[in-house]
Amino acid sequence: MMVDPQPEILVDGNSKLTVYRDAPAWDGKRTAALGQFKFGSVDGGRELIARTSTMLKAEGFSALIAPMDGDTWHSYRAVSESDGSPAFLMEPESGPHDVAVLAERGFKPISGYVSMRVSTVDAITEQPHNAADVEVINWDGQQAEDFFGEVYDFSVEGFARNAFYKPITRDEFLGLYMPYVAFLKKELIFFARKPGGQLVGFLFGIPDYTQGPQTKTAILKTYASSQRGVGHLLADAFHRNALEVGFDTTIHALMHDDNISRERSRMHGADVFRRYALYGRVL
Repeated sequence: MMVDPQPEILVDGNSKLTVYRDAPAWDGKRTAALGQFKFGSVDGGRELIARTSTMLKAEGFSALIAPMDGDTWHSYRAVSESDGSPAFLMEPESGPHDVAVLAERGFKPISGYVSMRVSTVDAITEQPHNAADVEVINWDGQQAEDFFGEVYDFSVEGFARNAFYKPITRDEFLGLYMPYVAFLKKELIFFARKPGGQLVGFLFGIPDYTQGPQTKTAILKTYASSQRGVGHLLADAFHRNALEVGFDTTIHALMHDDNISRERSRMHGADVFRRYALYGRVL
């Protein structure tokens, strides 16, 4: 059956959601994603999802995942636990009824994530041993489109084995990140290369501008590596530079529960201040 790739917005009273029929598969099932939630009440959201579920089951879908705006390149995950602090830059946010509505419609957590906060100086320990002869290089701030193009090439290969992965085009990827170029701070962005220039990792950090233009908080947003130990090298370079340029607090953002970086963050004294979940339901 052909799948309409265009998202469909459904409205019921004061509640609204968007259906993505070309979502990544969950457990091999034909899966649709529900995102862009606006639930005016628990009752309204529950009725809208019930109607949507019936419609999608009749179309042949056997599973739903939510919240997800089509794929993991875009916003996904609901806030399941919080200390009440304001959202940081590029963090997914949830409405007051989102989790309750999903629970009432039979959705269960299928993947968990955390964000942690740490004093930047505490995140710096002994410099990791570089057994692989990898050079960690600061981005020079030039040719942003070339930079993100190289990040795209590395990401589509490095993330392809992740759960819920779905490829996007280079132009789509650039459309997500190029609007942030004016806000980037090159001291928080790194490449890791082997002799000869082969890229084996990158790290993308950004100031938390939600706290104002002179923010003292840096966000370790995304990193990827293709070689053991490279992630540790990148994170160490990030923390050292962040401290040097005046960021006294660091957010380790949106780490999967099973990611080794979460345990390393905890060992450095970081505290969890937000938990998130991606939810699923078999129809």
